[in-house]
Amino acid sequence: MSDSATSAPPVSRTEYVTSRIKEDVANGVIAPGELIKQTVLAKRYGVSPTPVREALRILEADGVITYAPHKGASVREMSPEGAHDLYRLRAAAEYEATEMATSRMTPEILARVEAKYRELSDLLADRQSTAAQLSVLNKEFHFAIYEASSPVVVEYLEMLWTRFTPPTTIFRDRNAALKLHREHEAILNAIRSGNAKKAAELTSAHTLGASKVREEQPAVRPAGHDDQI
Repeated sequence: MSDSATSAPPVSRTEYVTSRIKEDVANGVIAPGELIKQTVLAKRYGVSPTPVREALRILEADGVITYAPHKGASVREMSPEGAHDLYRLRAAAEYEATEMATSRMTPEILARVEAKYRELSDLLADRQSTAAQLSVLNKEFHFAIYEASSPVVVEYLEMLWTRFTPPTTIFRDRNAALKLHREHEAILNAIRSGNAKKAAELTSAHTLGASKVREEQPAVRPAGHDDQI
């Protein structure tokens, strides 16, 4: 079978821009409340303003972007309470996803999880690495696991991760990042041993622990208001 027959369908410009904006929001490149200039994003992503405009409409419908009269588009600022609630939802959903994924894990998917874990370990050891880079690999590690669950579960978790709009990633704190990665190792060990319940419990605790870091550190704590949602 040829490579073209097995390759994924091409991503549209709008899908590409939507994905890039989500990544930039999640990594703090585009901060909550920051005015979004379509021309700047178009230049950054190497596209015309049209797919940027279409992507912002999609993200507005998803609750990530808000529009203010005479101001324009900006990333919605989440409240501390909203962030706490979203982390609780994530903890519950990722418990189920990890338990399901562990019970359905294949050697091929486990190999990808292992590879992401090693990449993140190497990046943490590199003092020149950025918080944004660590944040991206953190998500890739988790979603490599969830890949073994089901497309429906992955889609739901993507929505939960996208709805969270922090001022910055908690990976800016090296100590917090190292602690989180030690927890990654424990989760991975449980998956390796096939202990689905333990892997799920560790993942849920890991997510709630990240929430606690945000609540305790002003620099990474959301400061918006619920009436913006």
